[in-house]
Amino acid sequence: MNQQWQMLEKKVDSMSLRERLLTFAAIAAVLVALTKTFLLDPLLVEQKKLSAKMQQQQEKMKTVQAQMDASSQARRDVKNSPLHSRIEQARQQLADGDIYLEGLRERLVAPEKMAALLEQVLNQNGRLRLMDIHTLPVAPLTMAKAGGAGAAAASGVAAPDGQVFKHGVQLTVRGNYLDLMQYLADLEHLPSQMFWGKAEMTVEQHPEVELTLTLYTLSQDKTWLKI
Repeated sequence: MNQQWQMLEKKVDSMSLRERLLTFAAIAAVLVALTKTFLLDPLLVEQKKLSAKMQQQQEKMKTVQAQMDASSQARRDVKNSPLHSRIEQARQQLADGDIYLEGLRERLVAPEKMAALLEQVLNQNGRLRLMDIHTLPVAPLTMAKAGGAGAAAASGVAAPDGQVFKHGVQLTVRGNYLDLMQYLADLEHLPSQMFWGKAEMTVEQHPEVELTLTLYTLSQDKTWLKI
């Protein structure tokens, strides 16, 4: 080994200054190339992978934040909308029995036509989808004393004259938030009236929102077609 170094040293000593410079420059170029290949290039590849992962995480965070913002905005809009106060007002009126069928009979939706009317309005907007619809149990508008009209309604016996019943339908539709707001507005402007019972919105997958509506009509007929 020492002999090889001595031979190499003699060979270098025998070179001219120009040959030495060219040799050292070639060795330096080889060292730089090896450093780039085995050290710098793998580091650059790893850095690119980390940057791509970080960008993906940022995009996911933006999507989740957008969904949360849409859900919060939907809840605020429903709570602060005139429809919400009308729903609360209608619920209170129903609970207090402060609604009379006389004078409203010509304007209220007939119980047997209620579900079909809700679907008809829904079909006017081709972008909304009906997820579920079903009728609710018939209930007397006001609870009577034991043995009175309320007990008669629960037992299936004919109720006394003048007893008013609530007929409810609950449906769930899915679609864009603005389309759902338009659906509520269309229901609000129907010539045949219904009473708002409950409205709930949830964001299933942004930008799609799911709306569950409960609506009522009144009738002296206890018969109710279940769907």
